[in-house]
Amino acid sequence: MKMLVGESFTEASDKATQEVINPANGQVVDTVPSATQEDVKKAIDTAVEGQKEWAARTVRERTAVLKKFAAEVMARRLELGKILAVESGKPYMKEAVWELDSVAYVFEGSCEVAKHYYGKTMPLGTEPGYDHDIQFTIHEPLGVIACIIPFNFPPAIWSFKVAAALAAGNAVIVKAPSYNPLTILKLHEMLVEAGVPASVVQCLTGSGSKVGNWLVDDSRIASVNFTGSAEVGVNIAEKIAPHLTAYQFELGGNDPFIVFEDADMDLAVKEAGDQCRNNRQCCTGSKRFIIHNSLKEEFAKRLAEEYLSKEVPGDPMDPKTTLGPMISERAAKGVEQQVELTVQQGARIVYGGKRSGAFFEPTILMDVAPETDIARDMEVFGPVWPVIGFDTFEEAIEIANNSIFGLGGGVFSRDIKTCMKAAKALKTGHVAVNGSGNFRSAELPFGGGKHMSGNSRESLSAVMEEVTQSKSIVLRYVLE
Repeated sequence: MKMLVGESFTEASDKATQEVINPANGQVVDTVPSATQEDVKKAIDTAVEGQKEWAARTVRERTAVLKKFAAEVMARRLELGKILAVESGKPYMKEAVWELDSVAYVFEGSCEVAKHYYGKTMPLGTEPGYDHDIQFTIHEPLGVIACIIPFNFPPAIWSFKVAAALAAGNAVIVKAPSYNPLTILKLHEMLVEAGVPASVVQCLTGSGSKVGNWLVDDSRIASVNFTGSAEVGVNIAEKIAPHLTAYQFELGGNDPFIVFEDADMDLAVKEAGDQCRNNRQCCTGSKRFIIHNSLKEEFAKRLAEEYLSKEVPGDPMDPKTTLGPMISERAAKGVEQQVELTVQQGARIVYGGKRSGAFFEPTILMDVAPETDIARDMEVFGPVWPVIGFDTFEEAIEIANNSIFGLGGGVFSRDIKTCMKAAKALKTGHVAVNGSGNFRSAELPFGGGKHMSGNSRESLSAVMEEVTQSKSIVLRYVLE
C-alpha cells in the first residue's frame, strides 16, 4: 500500500519500504513506504495550503462529507476488520470489526458536536467603560494538526484525533503506526473517496523516531496530538518546545484495581477477567491488582479458573480464537523480561508465564511487594495480572498513588461511601466505581491525572476544545 503525500497516494521519494508482519504467524502481509524528510516536508506544505480551502467550507459542508465516510466505514466494516485483524493480531469479529464500528460512531458524533459548538456572549453592563459594546467569542480551527497513532487501537484512536479536527476545519497529517499501518491507509483512501480533499488528510508511514521527529519539528504544525509511551511523549515535548507548539498527549498508565474487604467478589473477578481485549495492550487496562489480604488467594484462584483458563489463543481469523498474539515477538519478549524481573524481586508465578513467538500466556503474579517496579512505575503492556496485598484503606490508596502514572483506576466495595472516598483520593483522570478502570466511553473526557499520563481529555464532550481556538470579537459603541 502507498502513503498519502501531496495530492495522491505515492511511494517514498527514495522508493524505500518497510514490511508489515502478521504477528500471529510471522508472515509478511504487505509493504509500505518509508517516508523521507523530503516526503514529510511535502506533506506539511500540502496540508498548510489545503487547510485554507477546507476551513473556508461551511461546517455543514464539511460534516456532510464526513458523515458519508462514516456510512461507508459501516458498509465495509468486515473488509476493514480483516485487514486490522491480520496486521494487528486482534480476533476478527470479537475485536477488529468492533473497532471499526467505533470509528463510525466517533465520526458521526464529531460531526454533531462540531455543528453545536457554540461561542459565548459576554454580559452587558458589568464593567465600567464597556456599556455600549457587544463582546462575543467564536471558534476557529488551529490549522495543521500532527496526529501520531499508536499500534494498540489504530482506527479507534485515529478517529478521536482526526474526526473532530476535520469537522472543525483543520488539516491533519497522520503518522500511521509502524507495526500496523494498513487499516489507517485504507481509511485515508476512503476519506478521499468520500470527498475530503487529499491535501487535508496527509498520511505518512515509516519509522516513528525518524518520520515523527521530522513531522513535529516544523513551526507550521499548530498542534501535536500523540498517544503512546511517556518516554516518547517527553521526546516530542522537547522537540516542539522551541516552536511553543501546542500538544495533547495521552501517555502511559499503571492503573490500580482496588478490591476492598467487603467487595462483591463475583463482580471483581469478572471485571478482572474481562480484560483480555487486545491481549491487554491497553493504555487504561488495569495493571496493578491491589487486593485485600483476606481475598487475594480467592481472587487469583477464581481469576485463573473462571476466566483465564478459558481463553483460546490462536489465529485472529479463527472464530474460536479469543486471544490473539501481541503486536510483535519483540513486545512479547519485553513482557517476558518484565515478568522475570518481578519474580527476581520476590513475586511468584501462579498461572501462565510462558511465551511462544508473539504469544504470551495470561499470567498471574502473587506476592508482589508494593516497592517492586511493577507495583509502581513499570507499565506492563501485556497479559499480566500482578496481585498486591493490603490491610487498610490508607495502605491501598498509598500503593495506588505511588506511581508517576495516573490515567485511570477502579475500586470495589459494597459500601458506596468507601468507593467515593477512594475515588476522591486516587490521583487519576478517571475512576470506575465497582468496575475496572479499563473503561473508555466515546462521550466521557479521557486522560491522565498526572503529567506522565498526559494532558489530553480526548472525547466527544471535550475534543473540540483541543482542535479549535477561541477568538474574541468586540462590536464597539453599537449600543450607544
